[in-house]
Amino acid sequence: MTENKKKLYSIGEASKICNVSTKTLRFYDKMGVVTPDYVSEENGYRYYSSITLLKIPVIKYYKQLGFKLEEMVGLLNGESYHGMEDNFRKKILELSRAEQEIHKSYVSVNDWYELIREAKMVSGQIECPVCIKYLPTQEYAYLDQEFSYNYRDAVINIPWTDYLSSMNCSITGPIIIEYPSLQDKMEGVCRTARIMQRIVGTCDRRTNILVMKGQMVASLYHLGGYDNIKESYQKILEYIEKQGYVCKERSIERYVLDYWTSEILDEFVTEIIIPICKKA
Repeated sequence: MTENKKKLYSIGEASKICNVSTKTLRFYDKMGVVTPDYVSEENGYRYYSSITLLKIPVIKYYKQLGFKLEEMVGLLNGESYHGMEDNFRKKILELSRAEQEIHKSYVSVNDWYELIREAKMVSGQIECPVCIKYLPTQEYAYLDQEFSYNYRDAVINIPWTDYLSSMNCSITGPIIIEYPSLQDKMEGVCRTARIMQRIVGTCDRRTNILVMKGQMVASLYHLGGYDNIKESYQKILEYIEKQGYVCKERSIERYVLDYWTSEILDEFVTEIIIPICKKA
């Protein structure tokens, strides 16, 4: 053994050579990915050959690729390239799914961040002006519901979130509620509404999908709670009339900053959107 031992490295030496801890080397041994070439019967010390230590860089690379240690056993122990091809194909599919989930999370978090920035910018204005703008075509998941002017329940909407879960549908961006009658909404007698949000990723094919075509709208940010939102509606209607436009039947409220983000009503920002057309 004395002659052979000169060609082996102790676990401490192997640790320094490969820049991994002795604890990690023991764990590799336990998992069966890097086993020592010799274990002393006298003291249990582990010894590694230079060939065995060459597995450590391979493990580090596979780890970078996303493989778990238990997935490396076959890859490191002489598996044929046919088996390796299958392992890599499975890993590609796994990473592709993970990439999609990360992308959905990124889009959702970034959209929420942009809503907070939008609310901050709007809130800094002394008085929000009415503007005429074009809304591009957009696809939404939606659900038609009863409406009772309880905005907290309408915005943090349990039936809506349950519906999205049942459809395996991920959404992003602000809650948008479309009211079928602008007049009924203003008069406090609206009893139905359509809740909508943008889809991110894929959904169950049974999901209610609405493609809202591009259109001209009048837009006004309403600041604060909803008790006086009718005043903002009056302001936007006066502007529409003065500019020679005609309101279409429905109205839309886009909740930029609401109960999802804050409990302080004075911080709330709601964009009132009314589809319009030129007078004939």
